[in-house]
Amino acid sequence: MASAQPATLENFLPVQELIKQPILSVPPSYVQSHLETFISDCFPPVPTIDFKLLLSEGTTELELQKLHSTCKEWGLFQLVNHGVSSSLLDNLKQEIEEFYNLPLEEKMKYKIRPGDVEGFGTAARVGGKFDWGDMLYMTTNPILRRKPHLLPELPSSLRNNLENYILELQKLSMELIGFVGKALKIEKKEMEEMFDDGLQSVRMTYYPPCPQPELVLGITPHSDATGITILNQINGVDGLQVKKDGVWIPVSFLPGSLVVNAGDILEILSNGLYHSIEHRVAVNSEKERISIAFFVNPKLEAKIGPATALINPQNPPLFRRTGMEEYIRDFFSRKLNGKSYLEHMKIQIKDVN
Repeated sequence: MASAQPATLENFLPVQELIKQPILSVPPSYVQSHLETFISDCFPPVPTIDFKLLLSEGTTELELQKLHSTCKEWGLFQLVNHGVSSSLLDNLKQEIEEFYNLPLEEKMKYKIRPGDVEGFGTAARVGGKFDWGDMLYMTTNPILRRKPHLLPELPSSLRNNLENYILELQKLSMELIGFVGKALKIEKKEMEEMFDDGLQSVRMTYYPPCPQPELVLGITPHSDATGITILNQINGVDGLQVKKDGVWIPVSFLPGSLVVNAGDILEILSNGLYHSIEHRVAVNSEKERISIAFFVNPKLEAKIGPATALINPQNPPLFRRTGMEEYIRDFFSRKLNGKSYLEHMKIQIKDVN
C-alpha cells in the first residue's frame, strides 16, 4: 500500500517530460501556496540501528532497547549492516535509472488506469496541487494481487532485479517486524499471524530538478498508512525531511543504509506507544533524486487495532479496530494530508459514550 495516492489523468504529462524544454518558473498546478519552509539548522542526527547487532546474541538486548526507544521518540531510523547485497543494490539502481530514461511511450504503457491507484503517474494532493515527481506504484504481494500489466510486463532485467530485491526485503522486513514485536512484548505468534504473507507494494519515484524548488514538494507531508516502510535512496541524492517536535529536519542518508519508518498501523498496533513520523520530500535545482520505497502491511484477512497484550484497564485502546481490506479502501478514498488518516482511526469520546 503506497503512502501516496496517484492521480489518474487522461492527459498525464510526467514532470520529467515537463522540464525537457527548459522552464524558468513552475506551473501553478505544482506551486504549494502554504509550504512550511522552516528547516532546523540545529538538529540531532537520525538514529542508526545496526541489524547485525540485533541478530547477535551478545548485543541483541541493547540494540533491541535502542530500537524500542527510537520507535517511541522518532518513528524512523537508518538501518545499517542490513545484509541486502550491495551488488543487487547497484544493479537495481542502474535498472531503475534506465527505466526512467525510457522513451515516454514505453513508460506510458504502465500508466495508471481509470479507477485504479497502481501504475505510472503523478500524485494530486489536497487543494488539487501536484507532486514534483513521477512514480510507478505496484502491489507485489500476495502474488495473486499483482496487476498483470505492471510488474510482469516490466523490462526483463528490471523485473528480475526487482524480484530479487523484493525477496530480500520480504525476509528483512519480517525479521524487523519480529524484533518490533519482541520490543513491544507482543507474542511472536500474534505478529506472524498479522504480517506473514501480508500486503506489500513498491513505489519507484523520480524527482526531477526544479527551477524553483522552494515552491514545490516531491511528496506532500504525510505519515505512511503502513506497518513499516523501507526506503532505498537509489542515487544518493538527499531530499527526505521528517517533522520532529514541530520542526522539519533533513535526513542525510549514510552510504549503503536503508531508512525504515514506522507507519500508522504500527502506531495503532502499539496503541500509540510508537509513532508514525510525518515526512515529505524536497527537491533541488540541480540534480534528480530517485528512490524506491517498500511498503509492509498485515495480511488482507487481518484485523487492524491495538495489540491485545498492550490493552488493560489502565491502558484502554486509543484506536478503532477494523479489517485490513476496509482500512485500505478507506485510506485510498482520501487525499494524503499529514497524519489525518491516523486521526480518523482514533476512538473519539462519542464512540465510547
